[in-house]
Amino acid sequence: MKILKTFIFALILSSSLSFSSLANQSVEEIIKGRKAMFSENYQNAKKISILLRSGKKEEAKPLMKKISDNYKKLLDYFPENTKEGFKTEALPSIWENKDEFNALMQKASDDMLKLAKAIDTADDLGAIQKKLMWSNCSACHDRFRAPH
Repeated sequence: MKILKTFIFALILSSSLSFSSLANQSVEEIIKGRKAMFSENYQNAKKISILLRSGKKEEAKPLMKKISDNYKKLLDYFPENTKEGFKTEALPSIWENKDEFNALMQKASDDMLKLAKAIDTADDLGAIQKKLMWSNCSACHDRFRAPH
């Protein structure tokens, strides 16, 4: 029982530390932070495409993990007070459909891990990449990002 209580305390503490560090950031820092993570994901996705075309599957896998991790972090980067400002391209539909948005972020994260496993046996790397990586980008952009 003591182990369970310790585990629960540690879980609560770690989640509050994560939240509090974001809570101490300004709206500008949060918006710029999420934009930077999305940009990093896009740059890494392009690198993954190049690496897979070159047959460098093992070099692509850490980038897939990084993208997956970023999508999980992004779940916390859309608090209510960051709907506007600092050239955000996030649409109000994110906050109006928060569960759907969060589900897409989680799916994108999960799919990147699936992609890392699938590339070892996939016959068509382009098709599996489209299914597990690029389609998630499109799904989110179509619904939750302003056209640019």
